[in-house]
Amino acid sequence: MAQPDYVIDEMISAKQIAARIEALADEIGGHFAGTSKLVVVGLLRGSFVFIADLVRELDLPVEVDFLEASSYGDSTESSREVRILKDLRGEIAGRDVLVVEDIVDTGFTLHHVLGLLRARAPARLETIALLDKPARREVDVKATWTGFEIPDEFVVGYGIDYAQRNRNLPYIGTVRFT
Repeated sequence: MAQPDYVIDEMISAKQIAARIEALADEIGGHFAGTSKLVVVGLLRGSFVFIADLVRELDLPVEVDFLEASSYGDSTESSREVRILKDLRGEIAGRDVLVVEDIVDTGFTLHHVLGLLRARAPARLETIALLDKPARREVDVKATWTGFEIPDEFVVGYGIDYAQRNRNLPYIGTVRFT
């Protein structure tokens, strides 16, 4: 098997991620206190690790659903064309919804997904992103909650990939091409 043409430097440790998720879950729990059921919508594929850890920390009744959107393919740059590859299975009309995103970069994906979901008339629609890269923003969109703000560097790990590799890293790391 060929070695990758890059190295990964740890940016955010697994312990830092776990501590931040615990704090975020407390904030989200307070915001949605009293909900009959929170529909947690994970944006695949990058959010799957984050959503698993987040829902285990939430002290709320939750339902988990997934939506897959893509604007990257195997590139390190957004194509700015958002394609929905998998839609929700359940209905969200009149329900409390939390969209879970791995990283807000240009903002195109989150903006597109929020427009799609708002049209379905949820009672409340909030967002959480593990990572926010505001230096790259091209669309005016901001997550309700953010785990970490990061500089304009390409990152992998904790569910985030480069060409379908490195999702299994327990930390967030920056990619340095060699």
